[in-house]
Amino acid sequence: MVITIPSVSCLPQAARRFIEAAGGRSVIAFHAPMGAGKTTFIAEVCRQLGVGGDTPNSPTFAIINHYEGLPPHNDIYHFDFYRLDSPGQAVDIGAEDYLYSGSLCLIEWPERAAEILPADTLHVDISVDSETGCRVITF
Repeated sequence: MVITIPSVSCLPQAARRFIEAAGGRSVIAFHAPMGAGKTTFIAEVCRQLGVGGDTPNSPTFAIINHYEGLPPHNDIYHFDFYRLDSPGQAVDIGAEDYLYSGSLCLIEWPERAAEILPADTLHVDISVDSETGCRVITF
């Protein structure tokens, strides 16, 4: 499936379409270059799932952020593996406990710990159309 996001104002609708199309998958890995919009899109997905309070932001330094959403997504975990040097570091911080818990896990830079991701992980590519500047979500 492909979802095109022509502007920031289209994010809520795109996030709703994504959530519906993801089909209840619990581990979602977002692949994209720096600056493509991973954090922005994940933050909107979280808002559409009922995360209130402060805007969800990148857990670059914390590595894992926990958000409370609306049922059935009571617990949402947002990972940013950018700072990891090896999959072993993800294991050391207990990432596998979250990834196999059934809770929704949204992962930036998943290639840094690909070996520990569940087999049914939904892999999502985010790219930027060089001509239009649109974000393109492909999964």
